[in-house]
Order: sequence, then C-alpha cells, then structure tokens
Amino acid sequence: MTTAVHRRSILAAFAAAPLAYAAAATTAAHAVDALPDSRFVGFAETINDFMIRSGQLALSKSTNELVRGFATRAVAEHTKLVSTLKHNRSEAGVSMSLHDETSRMTNDAMSQLNSLTGPQFDTAYANAVMRAETAAVAQYGAYSQSGGSGPLKRYAQESLPILKELSEYSKRLAGG
Repeated sequence: MTTAVHRRSILAAFAAAPLAYAAAATTAAHAVDALPDSRFVGFAETINDFMIRSGQLALSKSTNELVRGFATRAVAEHTKLVSTLKHNRSEAGVSMSLHDETSRMTNDAMSQLNSLTGPQFDTAYANAVMRAETAAVAQYGAYSQSGGSGPLKRYAQESLPILKELSEYSKRLAGG
C-alpha cells in the first residue's frame, strides 16, 4: 500500500513539474527589463527563427496530433511575425545585435530535438517551445512598455497578444 501511494506521489510530482516551472517562469517574467533596440531585434529574430525551425522539425518528426497542431500554428504565426518585424525594423533603422543567451538556448534545444524521435522528441519539443514562448512574452511585454524605438515598440505591442496565446498553448502542451 505505501509503495502504491509513494509511486502515485512521484507520478503526481512529475506531472506537476512542467506546470510549476511555467508558473515560476511567468512570475519571473515580470522582472525582465527591456533590451536595447538592436538586442531586442536579435532576440525577436532568434525566437522567431527557432519557433519556425523547431515547428517544421516537429511537423516532420512527430505523429502526435497535439504537437503537430501546435507546430502548425507556431510556424504560421512566427512567419507572420518575421515579416512584421522586418518592416518595423526597417522603419526604425535599427540593426540586429545577437542576443547570446537566447541564441545558446535555441541552438541547444535544436541540437537536442534533432537527436530525438518519438515520444522523447514530443516531450523535449513541448518543453523547448514553452521556454521560448515564455521568454518571448516576458521580453515583448517589457519592450512594449519601455522599449526605445517607436516602430519596434509598436511591433512588440501588436505581437504580444499572439505570443501570449502561443505561450498558454505551449504550457498546456508541456503540462498535459
């Protein structure tokens, strides 16, 4: 009897872990400062590129309909965001400066995703996109409030509702 209770407690803890992480990340998201203009562009380009590439990979590797549904939506939405960012970046006259932390996170995630298949891929993909979308909501939220460039601030403000929807979707995907 105690073994069964212990086993259920462990399973419940594992099931709750992604939700606890998401809650902690959401709380931490409120403490993010807006990046300088060129680093925000680098951050946004990196996140958009990752969400498109990882989504395309999910569509080619996964048979899970929930994963495929999220990937389809993420690729479509982030492809639109790429176009909008390009226009607003041009209007602002801002160059791109790589955001090293985000680049490392997305490159590491892509390396991991490329090496996995089946349910392991699906789990890793769900967790990776949840981290990326949570980071995007935090930074776009901060930039939409106190970013420097008018066109880029407008881009962040207009993109934030879409990113929030994708973030919630990714949390459900990762949390069950």
